[in-house]
Amino acid sequence: MSFLNNLHLALFQHIPARWGLEENFAVFLEAVEAASRAGAQLLAAPECFLDGYAAADPGSSRERLREAAQAVGESGYLARIGEEAGRRRMAVVFRFVQRDGDRLYNAAGLWGRDGRLAGVYHKTHLQEHDRQFDPGQSLPVFETEWGPVGLMICADRRWPETARAMRLQGARLIVCPSYGMSHKANEWWMRTRAYENDCFVAFAHPRVGFVARPDGELAGKLEDRDRGLLSLSLDLSHADRHNHLGDRRPELYGAICR
Repeated sequence: MSFLNNLHLALFQHIPARWGLEENFAVFLEAVEAASRAGAQLLAAPECFLDGYAAADPGSSRERLREAAQAVGESGYLARIGEEAGRRRMAVVFRFVQRDGDRLYNAAGLWGRDGRLAGVYHKTHLQEHDRQFDPGQSLPVFETEWGPVGLMICADRRWPETARAMRLQGARLIVCPSYGMSHKANEWWMRTRAYENDCFVAFAHPRVGFVARPDGELAGKLEDRDRGLLSLSLDLSHADRHNHLGDRRPELYGAICR
């Protein structure tokens, strides 16, 4: 199957207001407009942007998070994202608290340039305040014009198996919305994830945005900018130029599945 290689990607950064759904969404719509003017084909925002990562608030509880949660097919916010994506011909990765029956997820949705929801990823590796959520049970990739795209959320990136599972499903690009850990060590972790998987990793955080290339170098970075927008063009064909995946020895790796 043939996929598009050239992608104009934008990563939005801003510190959202805790529990400020209306305020945060208004800021996000401004980012959508700015990314559209910059010619972006895919825009990604940080983790928990809609609710301002309210789970980390000492006053947060599962019951209070449910009040800020969105149900797919019922949320006006999520419907508006689809409308904007379709009208602007721009795919969008947006993080929100998802309500699905009795379950509550730290979720990230991917809307295609046609405005349709390609899929929703649920954060799989939960620690500390994230235990207010239910854990995701799969590591899917989502079909786009640029081939399969993987989504991982914040702490998911600490486990190399997360990105590897997505890469083995064909993801040349993995987008990681995050709220925690924007220090220099994190940059090296993300550059390592990109290098060891021969793929691009895009990191979207309230204080920094960057993209790591398959060779482990940075394609671009923007940090410490209020309402910043990193906008850059990527050639995803570079994700196929190395031999890490082809020279794997999976018959020897059984211990990591225990």
